[in-house]
Amino acid sequence: MTETAMRALAARLFDAIEAGDIDTMRACFAPDAEIWHNSDERIVTVEQTSVTLAGMVARIKDRRYADRQLAFFPGGFVQQHVLTGRRTHDDGAVRLPCAVICRVENDRIVRLDEYFDSAHVAEFRKFAAASPA
Repeated sequence: MTETAMRALAARLFDAIEAGDIDTMRACFAPDAEIWHNSDERIVTVEQTSVTLAGMVARIKDRRYADRQLAFFPGGFVQQHVLTGRRTHDDGAVRLPCAVICRVENDRIVRLDEYFDSAHVAEFRKFAAASPA
């Protein structure tokens, strides 16, 4: 996969999440892709990630993956960004810096490793169970 095609895949993935388009996000992954989180050291499926992101979309408005920095390696890419938005239940600001490493095969992500700072995740999770407005 060319660097141009990987750049388009990364944009498609994060633009879809910004837009709340979980189906397009899901289509960026191979069906048996693995998603690993440093915050809990678990590997989850695309379907589990879809459920989690649907919940986030319901609770965070004005989502934006800001300050996207993209680098490439043979067979994949690394992206650093800051997820920003506003909580729907109280309009509070959300800010969650992140880095992801994606391995790509046949034009789809087969593995995504997600790295968050634990302090930012703890703040984010304080409001995770809040009911959407």
